[in-house]
Amino acid sequence: MILEAASKLLAAGGPAAVQVRAVAAEIGVSDAAVNHHFGTREQLLESLLRFGGAKLKAELHTVLEAWTDGPIDPAELVRALYALYAEGYAELALALHRSGWRDTGSGLLDEVVDRLHAQARQHCAAIGRTPPPREAIQLTVAGLHQAVATEPLFGDEFRRSVGLDATARDRMLEWWIEILRTTIAGQGSTGAPSTF
Repeated sequence: MILEAASKLLAAGGPAAVQVRAVAAEIGVSDAAVNHHFGTREQLLESLLRFGGAKLKAELHTVLEAWTDGPIDPAELVRALYALYAEGYAELALALHRSGWRDTGSGLLDEVVDRLHAQARQHCAAIGRTPPPREAIQLTVAGLHQAVATEPLFGDEFRRSVGLDATARDRMLEWWIEILRTTIAGQGSTGAPSTF
């Protein structure tokens, strides 16, 4: 309950809104009750970031389960990643990073990469294409992850730097979806990438 309340406050007002007193008031407990579970505000914020990671993993499993029923469409993956960071988790990760906290975990998207690579190999074998190497998929997914994680923080500024306005955000997400589709499509006999 505490982390759900903190997550709502984060989405509404960013990391500054996630104060022990505000979280306690949101669920009707004392500040001491929140501190009992998390120790300090910093530990609450770190737990909240891990909570966000767990939410993302659950969402990714939903996406992966949908992929078992047919061809992979990476659109839901891109949208799931974007949605989490748009809910304040990008700003939270940056704030914690600035305070010296470092994520020691790894492999959040390993299963996604494995599934995309397996699908690419299967699809390319069926139509006579050369599948992409696993590293090409890793690099594409890492670039995508970096882009959607920084989108809520810097997306408008990056778009303005090349003459695009805020309305281009959705087109940029669609562009990432197409880049991922192109990567997993492999290469034809000419060596040029193609899409499904």
